Amino acid sequence: MLPEISRSMLKNALVLGLFAIATVGSVALLQQATASRIAAAEREAQVRALGEILPAGSYDNHLLDNRIEVNARELGQRSPQSAYLALKDGAPSALILPVTAPDGYSGAIHLLVGIFADGRVAGVRVLGHKETPGLGDKIELAKSQWIRSFDGKSLSNPGAEGWAVKKDRGEFDQFAGATITPRAVVKAVHGALQYFDAHRAQLLGLAEDAQ
Repeated sequence: MLPEISRSMLKNALVLGLFAIATVGSVALLQQATASRIAAAEREAQVRALGEILPAGSYDNHLLDNRIEVNARELGQRSPQSAYLALKDGAPSALILPVTAPDGYSGAIHLLVGIFADGRVAGVRVLGHKETPGLGDKIELAKSQWIRSFDGKSLSNPGAEGWAVKKDRGEFDQFAGATITPRAVVKAVHGALQYFDAHRAQLLGLAEDAQ
């Protein structure tokens, strides 16, 4: 009787073992396939987000394939971040910089700032923030058009004094009941332009005498 029981237990153990191996293999394959789809979806989302910043026709490369690492206090960064270089016919046409405004009303505001090679703002988008709903969240394009007020601006348009909200005698609107948030964003975008201007040749990969 005991040998029969042992054989039965061994058989059951082998069946369970094979089932476990098959299950683990299936889960691994499913995770791999899912991970690939997630990675592809994230890449498409990034491409769409970056594409919203630069106007159509201003570049002809895949932005995610042309990235450089930047790590600058002027951009509010505490660790290296990816910036994206736009090319047109092989020449640099714009750069999208990751920028953090550390002095938002409720904490840091994370931005992407696109700058044309000539120093004009191509576009600004908010990646993340914790600002007050209905007030500070108007920095989001989905909530208002305010973020588009940076389009086409540069260090000379407006001048240094103009890079402030109107309450501070600058050119940019503030929000009713919320001045700290737009003030922080204006300061961060201005800082990004100053950083780009100071490091333009290095960022765009241009020779100094080509400026």
